[in-house]
Amino acid sequence: MALEKVFSPALSGIQAHDEMRQGEAYFSSEISEIKSKKAFIETYGCQMNFSDTEIIASVLIQEGFSFTQNELEADLVLLNTCAIRENAETKVRNRLNALKTAKKHNPGLIVGLMGCMAERLKANVLEQEQLVDLVVGPDAYRDLPKLIRGVEDGQKMVNVLLSREETYADIAPVRLHSNGVTAFISIMRGCDNMCSFCVVPFTRGRERSRDPESILAEAKSLFESGYREVTLLGQNVDSYLYTNEETGTTVNFAGLLERTALISPLLRVRFSTSHPKDITDEVLHTMAAHHNICKYIHLPVQSGNSDILEKMNRGYSREWYLERITRIRTIMPDCGLSTDIISGFCSETEAQHQDTLSIMEAVHFDFAYMFAYSERPGTLAARKYPDDVSEADKKKRLAEIIELQNIHSKQSNLPDIGKTFEVLIEGFSKKSDNDWCGRNSQNKMVVFPRGNSELKPGDYVYVTIETATKATLIGTLVSIGE
Repeated sequence: MALEKVFSPALSGIQAHDEMRQGEAYFSSEISEIKSKKAFIETYGCQMNFSDTEIIASVLIQEGFSFTQNELEADLVLLNTCAIRENAETKVRNRLNALKTAKKHNPGLIVGLMGCMAERLKANVLEQEQLVDLVVGPDAYRDLPKLIRGVEDGQKMVNVLLSREETYADIAPVRLHSNGVTAFISIMRGCDNMCSFCVVPFTRGRERSRDPESILAEAKSLFESGYREVTLLGQNVDSYLYTNEETGTTVNFAGLLERTALISPLLRVRFSTSHPKDITDEVLHTMAAHHNICKYIHLPVQSGNSDILEKMNRGYSREWYLERITRIRTIMPDCGLSTDIISGFCSETEAQHQDTLSIMEAVHFDFAYMFAYSERPGTLAARKYPDDVSEADKKKRLAEIIELQNIHSKQSNLPDIGKTFEVLIEGFSKKSDNDWCGRNSQNKMVVFPRGNSELKPGDYVYVTIETATKATLIGTLVSIGE
């Protein structure tokens, strides 16, 4: 997607599929045994990228690498990148420029560009960024050992071939930088939706679903290792569909969701991201039937105007979206809802922008990811529609969207005062080690005093809410769960 992104203050905890972050370096003491080669990995972008980094780490460990937090100690520096918007790529280019110091310190250092930006730019990046030694797309991580050896032999190496089959189902991800409580499980790769603003189908290829047995085995292993929450990841989880060629049996997303929930009532299950044109009543009824399937859906609306939605090639209208919201709230009245919104898409008028504000008023989202549109090369919008909304209008409309969402986020939290929620403890509060933090089923962050209890991350507790901000529910422990 080609977007300028702003977060609502209500966003906390595990976020939706395209959250932008500053580069994050990974290191795990569990895998830091002394070995001959050291790697430093920095990740940008969405949860899919962070999940991919765990696959990359697994491949590198098999090749004899350990990990370091200091890039100056590394033999290999990998940037796992995002191509969602121009600003994301600019950050990576600036980071590459900063790595010149590390290269000067260690002339033998191998620098690799991974992921979506690598896929978009392909071999051209070797000419644009002289520091880069290898370029690897999202479907070529298995090839890393051979590519690294090629660089060690003095070559520049590239593999950006996209696959119709690769799901990395047989590679056990290394849970780097994990809190030991929550984990992501990739259930599919690629995307077939072809939204006109989005670059993902070109950087991650066609949609393919992973064998459900491998997904369930990964979830069971995580639970047995002490994890208490998994998030099933896909660009569009509702289109998950796996057919066993030997038996002819199929598993859809509702079936996968239920089977994951049945692993244990103590294992919470979340998912991201849903698509308004594909989310079914079967999925909603499955969610409602199982206490441990969290009552939270991220359902990107993008625009409240049907004509703009058609230009975006979203596959639904304003009326369709509102009908899906009605079904969600009929089947699960307590379901949390978040969304993505784009301001200033091609040809958007002030009246069409007002339609976006009005759909926000109609739904009252708990959280939102808010963007100003910016054109991305290669997308249908870039080829077909002029980027004709002024930057001033984009920013003005985005500011209005943010202001309204901030109001809704606060309004969403205030009715929770006095209620008691089951909370899964994830760790200490960001502000104080004297407080625990965790999320309720609706994906709202809850903070409460640690007190003198023997609680630990991974425990379930019941917390009564006493105050609330736009981003956080603040309460008091009332009892300990199972």
